[in-house]
Amino acid sequence: MPRCWPSFRSRSSKDAGSSTKPGKLPDSGSSADGSTLEADADAKAKTDKKDEKADEKSEEKKDEDKKDGDESKDDEAKDGEEKEKPKVAVGSVAEAKNIYKGASDDDGNWTWVDKYPDDVEEAAENEETATYAVVVRNQKSNDSRKKLEAHSIIVQSPQIRTARRHGTGVACELTRLEFEAPFKPFVHRWSEFTKYLEKPDLDEKTKEHMKILVDILNYEIGDNVKAFQDYVKNGVVCFKDLWMIFQPGNVVVSAHQGPLSAFEMVETEYMQNNCGKFLQVRCDCVDYGGKEFGRFQEAINIPEFIGTKKITGLKVYPLHFHEDKEAVAAKLVKRGEIFEQLAGHHYKQYQGKAITWDREGNEVECQITGRIIVDIDSFNRFSPWRVRYLNDWNANDLDRFSKHKEKLGLTDEKFVLPPYYQMLARSRTRGYSLKFKKWLDFFVEQISEVVWNSTAFDRLVLPPDQKELILSFSESQIAGSTFDDVIQGKGKGIICLLSGPPGVGKTLTAEAVAENLKVPLHMLSSGDLGSDPWEVERELNSILELVARWNAILLLDECDVFLEARSTHELERNKIVSIFLRTLEYYEGIMFMTTNRVEDIDAAFQSRIHVSIEYPDLTTAARRTIWANFLKGSTIKSSLTDRDINELAELKLNGRQIKNVLKTAQLLAARKKSETLDRKYIETVLIIEKKRPGAPQQMMHYL
Repeated sequence: MPRCWPSFRSRSSKDAGSSTKPGKLPDSGSSADGSTLEADADAKAKTDKKDEKADEKSEEKKDEDKKDGDESKDDEAKDGEEKEKPKVAVGSVAEAKNIYKGASDDDGNWTWVDKYPDDVEEAAENEETATYAVVVRNQKSNDSRKKLEAHSIIVQSPQIRTARRHGTGVACELTRLEFEAPFKPFVHRWSEFTKYLEKPDLDEKTKEHMKILVDILNYEIGDNVKAFQDYVKNGVVCFKDLWMIFQPGNVVVSAHQGPLSAFEMVETEYMQNNCGKFLQVRCDCVDYGGKEFGRFQEAINIPEFIGTKKITGLKVYPLHFHEDKEAVAAKLVKRGEIFEQLAGHHYKQYQGKAITWDREGNEVECQITGRIIVDIDSFNRFSPWRVRYLNDWNANDLDRFSKHKEKLGLTDEKFVLPPYYQMLARSRTRGYSLKFKKWLDFFVEQISEVVWNSTAFDRLVLPPDQKELILSFSESQIAGSTFDDVIQGKGKGIICLLSGPPGVGKTLTAEAVAENLKVPLHMLSSGDLGSDPWEVERELNSILELVARWNAILLLDECDVFLEARSTHELERNKIVSIFLRTLEYYEGIMFMTTNRVEDIDAAFQSRIHVSIEYPDLTTAARRTIWANFLKGSTIKSSLTDRDINELAELKLNGRQIKNVLKTAQLLAARKKSETLDRKYIETVLIIEKKRPGAPQQMMHYL
């Protein structure tokens, strides 16, 4: 520490000044007028001030040094403690640490703090309130007729829980039940609930507890119950009370996405969007997901309306309000039986309206006729449209299924829908249109059985030995040929190449074989598979998998682009040909390929084709048969004689041209209101045909 010289001087001066007594003259060496004394006094005062300042600085310096020393000691102590205290691993302390929500600032931001809040009040529900049968949570009422109204009710009485379980059919297994206003379960089942109170075999304690709850509910929802009963009596309802008529578990009907269908009620909720307020009714139907049946929830919205509206005029309403509910239920059960039978994949006929989707996923109606494949599993796997994911059955459903199988005496694992669930079945099923090559949603009621053309193969104009060959390998392949390659699964299919000029019956051969074997015919052209190699491979693999699943015949019409010989310049087309070569090697079904350029086929395809049939130009006898077959199938009775047919057969027309001439002649005869198809109508069509470029010279000579 520095030495404090000013303190020493201060003490000496003080001592010197204290020896001079007041009233006496100063010692020798002082002036007579006292100037020397005043100077000494001033000097002494200045010296004292300097000494005081020096003392203050010295004390401050001491405090700073002491503080630095204390901090140094604290740091040393902390370092020592950290060295002595071992580190604790994260999550290793076997205790629970409580932290609390802190106060928020003006912007609403807050954080978690370690301090217990000061303004926490004791919980209102405790051991004492747990002893009461019913606890009512009250709040200030917006109703001018009430000061308070119930926010919620807590039912703790075991007697009341038993009454709800047995009196209303609602399962109440919990020891503490909570119901929020407006107490919908009690409004929906008020009559059943009050009837249970009137049972003569109830014990006194149950009656007492039930009376307490009934009195509370009468005060809270008495007006709602009266309004509900009035709505049911008059068959009308207003929008704000619309939820009252929809009781969970009841059956409702709606023409939602199709004809009138039944659903099981789940819940309702008032909502709002840009179009206004509406009540959303969420309900379940029975659907098939491709593998098994399940529940699927639909949301049906009822827009807000003014005043009252007839219940049966709503977009969805309970089935018991329908005037002929028994007949409606029976019709829905019958349709549900068809829906159940369509599970899996089935080859069917369809005529009527079907549903497709636009790019945004909105439903679009389209008109469909022809053969279809009902196959929801393949729809989910191969279609570009959204999949419907189903919910599992609940415990009540499984119990009903078990009782229904016992009633029918069934012991196997096969799933069977009870009539109630058949009634809830969806009105639509999904599949593929073979004619339009589209994945669609089909209405169940428009699906019918296929009407087969049993004479198609007999009317096919081919040499008998060729017809016999085609029929024999087709039947054996459909029955399941056991012939296999050295490598298992390779070369098990039948590939048939049909070549020849247009209109000689190449496509008709594949169609006639499919009709004779009663299997689907899936017809493709090069445009259906795309142009890029990766796209062709993907589409071809998908189609071959579908054809194998459906046990169908595949017809690849005008396949020149896929079979044409490879070259050293067109690498992309070479890839496509290679893809086809590899795919055909492992194809296990029946495939017909047609071409009118057989000379351009790649040599590698020749070894992969099992049967190759060339169709020559039609002979006069063949054309006579074709004329006769088409006239026999005409919708208008023909007046043509054998001589007329023989003369017409001299014209070198192919089969497709003969069909078009007769079709146009029939339309002309119908326009003239003729009851018979006369030769003059055919002559008129032929006169028009001769003006077309490329008309046969024999037609010119004939006319």
